[in-house]
Amino acid sequence: MKHWFKDQHFRSLLKNSSYLAVSQIVAAIASLATVSLSAHALGLLLFGALILITSYAKAVSGIAKFQSWQLIVRYGGRALHGELDDFKASTGFAFALDALSGVGGMLVAVAILPFIATWVGIQPDQLWLAIFYCTLLPTMGAATPSGVLRALDRFDLISWQSTANPIGRMILVTIAYVRHAPFGAYVAAWYVTDLGGDLYLWFLAWRELRRRGLMEGIRPTLRPESLPGAWRFAIHVNLTASVQAGWGPIARLLVGGLLGPAGAALFRVASSLSDIASKPADLLAKAFYPEVVRMDLTTKKPWKLMVRGTALAGGIALVAILILLVGGKPIVSILFGKDFLGAYDALVILMIVPFLRVFSFPLPPMLYALDRPDGPLKARLVGTIIFFVTIAPLAWSLGVDGAAIAFVVGNIATVAGMMWQLRGEHRRVRGAPAS
Repeated sequence: MKHWFKDQHFRSLLKNSSYLAVSQIVAAIASLATVSLSAHALGLLLFGALILITSYAKAVSGIAKFQSWQLIVRYGGRALHGELDDFKASTGFAFALDALSGVGGMLVAVAILPFIATWVGIQPDQLWLAIFYCTLLPTMGAATPSGVLRALDRFDLISWQSTANPIGRMILVTIAYVRHAPFGAYVAAWYVTDLGGDLYLWFLAWRELRRRGLMEGIRPTLRPESLPGAWRFAIHVNLTASVQAGWGPIARLLVGGLLGPAGAALFRVASSLSDIASKPADLLAKAFYPEVVRMDLTTKKPWKLMVRGTALAGGIALVAILILLVGGKPIVSILFGKDFLGAYDALVILMIVPFLRVFSFPLPPMLYALDRPDGPLKARLVGTIIFFVTIAPLAWSLGVDGAAIAFVVGNIATVAGMMWQLRGEHRRVRGAPAS
């Protein structure tokens, strides 16, 4: 294993993912404290209502946004080597897409919410709070600053920003908890910290561009004539992100519509703890894509990097999974209260998802780098259809556990689809059977 560290790309992957890991540990602790205090203060039903209000805005953002950071990394990833024209063009295109999708998503979300609120579990007396929260959409879906910082290899700045939001939210929620504040104060705490975190990321990207003298020449445009295939790539990534939203906020809305706010709260608690075990793979995925896009995929190096990253994520994730499985009930009881113990069985089922993510985190970046943006879309579309078809009958018959089973089955189908496609691409570019 020592020779792995002689690989420059593997060292870079470790360096960038370590920046993110430190911030994510801090963020995870702050987020758990926030959710724990909110659950104790609000109880099962009101905490479920909070989850549904925030999930609605995130669901619309997930459907509308273009994941524009991937455009900047895809076309401007060689900015560090002095190739700045494509970086500036892709940044301007990404900014225009963010503005279009953010404002458009907000208008649509506000317009349709009064008609569908009860379908997704949002109560009439909480409708105005949900509409208010939707005004975050123009900044919530913007990924241009993240793309700029990734392309310029400033993962340290991203790591600092990613701690600001959860720490700020924890402070505000602690104040609300101590003062026995009403439900609206908790919604406001989520709103203020989401907005502040987004604006801080924009500031960091602007400051980095100005420091490097890159502001000149960046113009918002929806006609990226110098970027071949940019619209095709953007549409595929947008559709993939829209489908991906079905696994987070839309899943919580579905559970809320099928089982009520209490079911949404239990599913949220189980998925939050499951996500902790998935963090190593998620962190490596964020650092892996900018690294692999700079490599020659006809050589062995990117494929070796993929295998080594998977092995590293697997070892770390296994420890987290064992801790949650062994101490799951006491953890749920202490952090959230005895009313939330119904989430434990769903948590055990959802522990399959971190295993899947460990093996699958390099798959979308590899397919994007191979100019196959349709690959993740097709796989996630199949998985999402399976999830949507199975969740209602399973949730009605098994409750929150059934929703967790549907979630796992859909993820298995998604990962299998991407592995099959990447296997074919490996044979194509390497001219040999995939190992």
